[in-house]
Amino acid sequence: MTDHMTANDVAFDNPLNPGFRRGKNILAVASGKGGVGKTFFSISLTQALAKSGKKVLLFDGDLGLANVDVQLGLMPKRDLNDVIRGRLSLDKVVQNYNGEFDIIAGRSGQASLSALPSQRLMMLRDQLLDLAEQYDAVVIDLGAGVDRTVRLFSALATRTLLVTTDEPTSLTDAYAFIKLGSAAGLSKNVSIVVNQAQSALEGEKTYKTLLKACENFLRLSPSLAGMVRLDPRVKETIRHQTPLLTRSPNTEAAADIDKIAKAVYREMQDEAKEMAKAARR
Repeated sequence: MTDHMTANDVAFDNPLNPGFRRGKNILAVASGKGGVGKTFFSISLTQALAKSGKKVLLFDGDLGLANVDVQLGLMPKRDLNDVIRGRLSLDKVVQNYNGEFDIIAGRSGQASLSALPSQRLMMLRDQLLDLAEQYDAVVIDLGAGVDRTVRLFSALATRTLLVTTDEPTSLTDAYAFIKLGSAAGLSKNVSIVVNQAQSALEGEKTYKTLLKACENFLRLSPSLAGMVRLDPRVKETIRHQTPLLTRSPNTEAAADIDKIAKAVYREMQDEAKEMAKAARR
């Protein structure tokens, strides 16, 4: 898949392998490239799930370029670095945000974290899967692209939400994510989120452009999880380091995210039931 991928990497992050552990309540948020609003969407999705009465954990899985804490105006005393270095277990770095949802912060500017040995990544994966059992849903904000860490966390998720915009580079990179993910057995559980859509109609057109490319060249038909309409107040919320559903809960974008949250939670529950059935066979 990539120049740096080894046979061992394929083994530990390939969901087709016997014994591979997947979460029953994990939503991964991915993007082919940066700058499409992936972290904003991860935070907003988490908050929407929490507001509907769910117990939710937001996990900053963008190892090396973490910025969930920045967008929320947090200065965490403990983060993933403490776990990876073996100083603390994952449950000890959880912190609560405003009584709404829990967060595990990443560590910005630590390039070494994105090049972790497979053994360390597997340890992190196993701790996250164990911790996830205490929640109704876990949202993982993945790094952009399809590096080894992204593949691992996408593979363990019940569903991966791939965020794109109508920009040609964003669509091309979203297609590349699906293509590369397909080679690692990840394509089955990927759904598309069109962000910054000028309108519902334009969002639908953007999705259909990507869908057509996937059907023609990959024989894949990723579903549409939903679209988030473009709203200037989104930038305001990011600038003020306040979640959208707190600062501007009555916007079209907030309504769109709430709708996506309800739909993907239902889908996730359905998939968890299918996974349980398959495990009993």
